[in-house]
Amino acid sequence: MGHFTREPDLGTPGKLLARYLGVLLLPLLLAACQTDDAGGTMSFASASDASQPFPTDYRAEILAFMRTYLNNPVGVREAAIAEPVQRTVGGRVRYVSCLKFADRQTDGTYRDVRERAILFVNGRLDRIIPNPGDECAGAVYAAFPELEKMQR
Repeated sequence: MGHFTREPDLGTPGKLLARYLGVLLLPLLLAACQTDDAGGTMSFASASDASQPFPTDYRAEILAFMRTYLNNPVGVREAAIAEPVQRTVGGRVRYVSCLKFADRQTDGTYRDVRERAILFVNGRLDRIIPNPGDECAGAVYAAFPELEKMQR
């Protein structure tokens, strides 16, 4: 007996064309949603350039964030924090706090001290900048014992 192969049913030519156009146009439509009128990347946290409020609970917010950011939040050493100051980040004035710490790796050893910039928008923690440059230049650090005492 012979074996017959059946061609897949792709629908009418109009449906097939609509599928291809949808697949090709979707990335372009999504990319158009990601830029503002000036051609820069859009911030979903805040679109305003209004005066930013000081992040009054910055220490508590950073602790809560670091509990999820670090693989093991227990046993952090050499933790230091700088009070939030206004800096221009991405062309907008934002409050930025800088953080230094050495976290424990899974094998029990410690990494070298790392520096992170914490960006605040509308008085709330927005994101972490892993390799700060100008954001933490001239930062004045003070001990941050709450980070060293963190538990899971």
